[in-house]
Amino acid sequence: MRRYGKDADEDDIRNRPARRGSRPRTRIRPKHEDAAEAMVLTVDRGRLTCLVDAGTKQEREIVAMKARELGRKGVVVGDVVNIVGDLSGDADTLARIVRVEERSSVLRRTADDDDPYERIVVANAEQLAIVTALADPEPRPRLIDRCLVAAYDAGMEPLLVLTKSDLAPAAPMLEAYAPLGITYVVTRRDELATTGAEAVRAYLRGRSTVFIGHSGVGKTTLVNALVPERQRTTGHVNAVTGRGRHTTVSALALRLPPPPGARPGSKKALDPGWVIDTPGFRSFGLSHIDPSRVIHAFPDLEPGTVDCPRACSHDEPDCALDAWVAGGHAEPARLYSLRRLLASKETREGD
Repeated sequence: MRRYGKDADEDDIRNRPARRGSRPRTRIRPKHEDAAEAMVLTVDRGRLTCLVDAGTKQEREIVAMKARELGRKGVVVGDVVNIVGDLSGDADTLARIVRVEERSSVLRRTADDDDPYERIVVANAEQLAIVTALADPEPRPRLIDRCLVAAYDAGMEPLLVLTKSDLAPAAPMLEAYAPLGITYVVTRRDELATTGAEAVRAYLRGRSTVFIGHSGVGKTTLVNALVPERQRTTGHVNAVTGRGRHTTVSALALRLPPPPGARPGSKKALDPGWVIDTPGFRSFGLSHIDPSRVIHAFPDLEPGTVDCPRACSHDEPDCALDAWVAGGHAEPARLYSLRRLLASKETREGD
């Protein structure tokens, strides 16, 4: 039986590819020496918005996808990447991310303490701004402690941002965290449009700062005040549950506006700092963190661990830190704060 017509040519014949492929697979991969450097601003369903030629007249945002050769290596907001392909930034164009540069810091979390899957929140940030409301919703100190542990583990400097001080005083919260020596800033809702936003910007200039906090604390409202030209959707707090509703669904890096009086073309104008807004969360799992790394954030206590027994949890009868503090080398409040943070890793939020 004739499979093709009598006038069939080579285009009518279906070529069945070989089982091992139509050509041998080579181990040589392109070096992409002409790849451009870019910063990842946001990630949305496999498409990454990246900033190319930052700080120049040719600065532009392009949309890219992860190249196949990266395999399962994830790309997150804050990553510095190398891109090839169409870098014009025109509509309906797509480039490829072929390399991810080494990260200077990585903020991680898990969904819960029993979750073995580690999620990278953001990369290459220098500061972690922990945003919490003084009321509506009520503060959750245990969650703040967990965020501090994650910041210390990532080598990031924490910044405590207390919002809604017009509803409740900030003194009790500040007193609880005073022994840790954390930098803090207090804001009011009625001052965010004027002096309040500029007071917060003073702690963010020239740095990359991640804003995290549970839903309803006013995190996105604060980010909108800091970067007024990029307004993100905000929500409200449920009057029954006292919890906020998720309105920010993806992390986004936003450049701060230049400080008042900055000379055009100067470093202050070109690099005023970055704010990374993240989705609100209900829990902050720490199953990926080794408690022994938290002690590095306490330089006044760390030398006292030399005489600790092996695998000391720093909260047991034989811990050498008790004698170190009793000898006057550190304040007792500092040891209490360390043990409170370590306990937060073992205790679930709400216990």
